[in-house]
Amino acid sequence: MKLNLIIGIALLLGACNGSHVVLTDAQLRTKLEQHIVILSSDEYEGRESGEPGALKARDYVVDQFELINLKPKGKKGFVQEFTFPKGARFGAGTQLYINLYSFQPDSDFVPLPYSSNGVITGYIARVGYGIDDPGLQQQDYLGKVNLGKKIFVMENGTPDGNNPHGKFTEWTDLRKRIDVAVSKGAAAVVFINSDTSIIVQAPDFNSRITASSVPVIFAKGKAAELLRDSVVTNCTIGVDLERIQKHAYNVIGFVNNKAKNTIVIGAHYDHLGYGEEGSLYRGERAIHNGADDNASGTAAMIELARRLKVSGPKTNNYLFIAFSGEEKGLLGSNHFVKNTTLDLSTINYMINLDMVGRLKPDDKTLILSGSGTSPRFKTLIDSIAVDSIRIKSSDSGVGPSDHTSFYLQHVPVLHFFSGTHADYHKPSDDADRINYEGEIAIMKMILNTIDLTANDGKIPFSKTKDDENENAPKFKVTLGVVPDYTYDGEGMRIDGVTDGKPAAKAGFESGDVVIQIGEYRVVDMMSYMKALGKFNRGDAAKVKIRRGKEELEKDVVF
Repeated sequence: MKLNLIIGIALLLGACNGSHVVLTDAQLRTKLEQHIVILSSDEYEGRESGEPGALKARDYVVDQFELINLKPKGKKGFVQEFTFPKGARFGAGTQLYINLYSFQPDSDFVPLPYSSNGVITGYIARVGYGIDDPGLQQQDYLGKVNLGKKIFVMENGTPDGNNPHGKFTEWTDLRKRIDVAVSKGAAAVVFINSDTSIIVQAPDFNSRITASSVPVIFAKGKAAELLRDSVVTNCTIGVDLERIQKHAYNVIGFVNNKAKNTIVIGAHYDHLGYGEEGSLYRGERAIHNGADDNASGTAAMIELARRLKVSGPKTNNYLFIAFSGEEKGLLGSNHFVKNTTLDLSTINYMINLDMVGRLKPDDKTLILSGSGTSPRFKTLIDSIAVDSIRIKSSDSGVGPSDHTSFYLQHVPVLHFFSGTHADYHKPSDDADRINYEGEIAIMKMILNTIDLTANDGKIPFSKTKDDENENAPKFKVTLGVVPDYTYDGEGMRIDGVTDGKPAAKAGFESGDVVIQIGEYRVVDMMSYMKALGKFNRGDAAKVKIRRGKEELEKDVVF
């Protein structure tokens, strides 16, 4: 169906049934199709956070909230803005001179994300692999003197070629070698790659990486040859990095029933754009329209707002939030709970809709997460189902969607999810594959939940065991914490601690910042993950944390 035709239908429906009547199932189906077709159209270019398509989606949701006559509850009208890192630009001060030769950024060298800005001129010191490890009998600094204020040149690889199972595994961490170089007096660090069997990845400026105290670059081609082989008298390195911050937006509307408590209903409206990050598709560049993920949840959230505005129980207020940045690490929901536009203590519970458009007709199973986050939810499960839908529930309040951000603030949560499918994170996730009748049935289950809790007052919160759904990368070991992916200070800040896991046993708390695990310094999320990878089950380590202004050391057994 053409987008302009859908928009025409939308205007007609807005005129006909507006926001003052309860829609029939047939009218609701048409409304859902309108929203999903528009949001998942090519014109919206996959709704990647920070890109023009996401701005169109933001404006579409704002328009719908206005038509429904919700009260704006953002920071600026319906909108709550936040920023996130997205790449970097090399400014005019980015330069490399070796003797009398001048080299160009990108083609001859690239600054690395670990780099600080600045211009350094000095003599070079070739330090092999930059490894200082007597236990491995690799001491590349042994016998080298007068290293202070020199530019250290070192190999990108290790003596065993970056073998993931080799004895030098821990030294594949460039940050570790940079820190050692700085401790030896380096004014700047240059990596080169003489081992052609090692594939050097492009620098990742999208992650939150804390810069070191010195400029750091990777040199290639003739620049690398000169640094490796020639008699170099001096070298000038300049790094002028401008880290790009993209803007994204939550859209927030409110139904004020003048009640004491508020039910939050949320869905993320962002998706993968052209699939540069997170795609499971391996073909040519293509728009990832994300009809099920998560135009379906956004559409359901909009129509639940219409329904609850007209005929919902008045014993709770309702806050509707369309989140951005979910695909980049729950950024929008994390930002909201830490910059909330209402008192968090008044939130009764949160309902999250993420991928509710592909209920299988031959296996009507709804996945309901968070049933253990309040004892009240346990008593509801057998009462909310419609159309012979089977509910597969899990207790955990932690998972890869926006309800996690609320659970970590001790808010009861329910996450509605109709299941994965072959089109997940692929360009084929299109509107013609949505099961609209199934989505309507799920919406009825949500309305049943709201009706059944209408007279309960504020329901109690329960912590859950998050063994199955822990929102952390999978390693041989885990601390048992949920990282704060929005934290951009030094270290890894903890957003939540899982009961019964090593961190809980050692006395960690939400808000603690991990700064060292064993001998491995933690300066950011990347170094935290690499540090975890060094340990096996049963290993013990001293973990240093920062709690407020105090630095503590905890004994952890993995």
